[in-house]
Amino acid sequence: MNHCNWCADACLEEDNVKDMVACIRVDKACATTCNSLAEILATNYKNVQGLVDYCLKICKECGDECEKWPSDHCKKCAKACRELEDALKKFRA
Repeated sequence: MNHCNWCADACLEEDNVKDMVACIRVDKACATTCNSLAEILATNYKNVQGLVDYCLKICKECGDECEKWPSDHCKKCAKACRELEDALKKFRA
């Protein structure tokens, strides 16, 4: 997810960057997981339920973490994570 990579990079520019470590880590994990899922879905491979479930979990975790912070990049990242959570829940159904 581009929002997660953007957020992680923007967090590095914050004055309180040491406080942002958890946010940066979950941003990177979320971006990597979601990008992997997107690549696998593009192959039309069917056995993806475990990765979908994990992606849903990491999106929730990332959204929860980003919602803790007042910065615009964190708010936008949290919003993107919530939107992907909704899409993944529909995909699972």
